Amino acid sequence: MPKIERFLADEAATGAFGAELASVLVSGLVVTLSGDLGAGKTALVRAVLRALGHAGKVKSPTYALVEIYAISSLYLYHFDFYRFNDPDEWHEAGFREYFNPHSVCFVEWPEKAGGLLPAADIAIRLRIEGTGREIALEAGSEKGKRCLLGLISNPRSAPRPPLPQAGEG
Repeated sequence: MPKIERFLADEAATGAFGAELASVLVSGLVVTLSGDLGAGKTALVRAVLRALGHAGKVKSPTYALVEIYAISSLYLYHFDFYRFNDPDEWHEAGFREYFNPHSVCFVEWPEKAGGLLPAADIAIRLRIEGTGREIALEAGSEKGKRCLLGLISNPRSAPRPPLPQAGEG
């Protein structure tokens, strides 16, 4: 399965990468986002939503657990399970219904949901690196593989620049 690694130097680079990612999304995807607090998970989802045409506010669903965005004929669900503690809440809220062939689900802190989530089509890992972010994407399904191959073949996708070394400015 393909894997993509990049260095996102700043918010503008995150926005540009979010636009690239938005261009290859297809209905039915489950995209997991892992990384420490402040690593840029919500910023990446915000960039994807902006690229898809959402002009409204994009906030972290930490307290609500899910934010719903209807963009044209696409339903994008943005989950944040950071404060998720009770598996009964999953069933009571009907979250399973959101994971369907007509939606795209972005899931922050997927490890907190344990075995309740469907397998990820694309797993994204963000890591703070100096003033920027290291991002790694890995396909977990054929659908995810096709999306990542689309990113790789995108002429706007440049190879990952080397990380700056200590003492370089």
